[in-house]
Amino acid sequence: MRSALHRLSVGGVLALWAVLAGAQVQLPAGTQAGDLIFRQGTEAVSHMVRVVDQGLYSHVGLLVGQPGAWQVVHATPSERAGQSDAVVLDSLEFFLDPQRARAFAVDGVQAASPQARQQAVSWALAQLGRPFALRDEAAERARAPDGSVSATYEQAGIYCTTLVWEAWQRSGLDWQVAFIQVQMPLLGGRYLLPSALAQSPRLQRLGFAEILQK
Repeated sequence: MRSALHRLSVGGVLALWAVLAGAQVQLPAGTQAGDLIFRQGTEAVSHMVRVVDQGLYSHVGLLVGQPGAWQVVHATPSERAGQSDAVVLDSLEFFLDPQRARAFAVDGVQAASPQARQQAVSWALAQLGRPFALRDEAAERARAPDGSVSATYEQAGIYCTTLVWEAWQRSGLDWQVAFIQVQMPLLGGRYLLPSALAQSPRLQRLGFAEILQK
């Protein structure tokens, strides 16, 4: 059976433990539903995102559930046979399987009320099945200055960072982050890149881990 080693840093203390692929993965103490989990992916598109972003992580999702039963809602290209490119809900173990993850980090949303967390999670879950778009159509149809959202925005394909950004925006959180314009053959348009999202003053890094194949 394949296994992985996870190095997790929490509060400046480095811990090392082995986790069998498919077994439960422990997250840092204090992790709550609605917090963000970043992933360094193994696919070619993950490398492309990191090249553009100049960051460590290429993907992000929103944590759902509770310790011992964590799931991740995220916008992603298909990772299962017959699955569409869409917003999906996966187990934490699937999300962090060494086949698709080399490293991950958990960022806590600071000063968020339980109600705001529930609103963010509920909105993200309501997007299940919404198309994923590598070209971030949703960001290109972002809110008007008056805060209104068009019907075309609601149906637009959505990128991973935009999904979690919008989920918390709708609960009243101001991320204080900037979208940038990207022009590449496969990546083009307005993007909130993973490193920019992670730099939000509303986030605190709770822990990070490197995933190593034995």
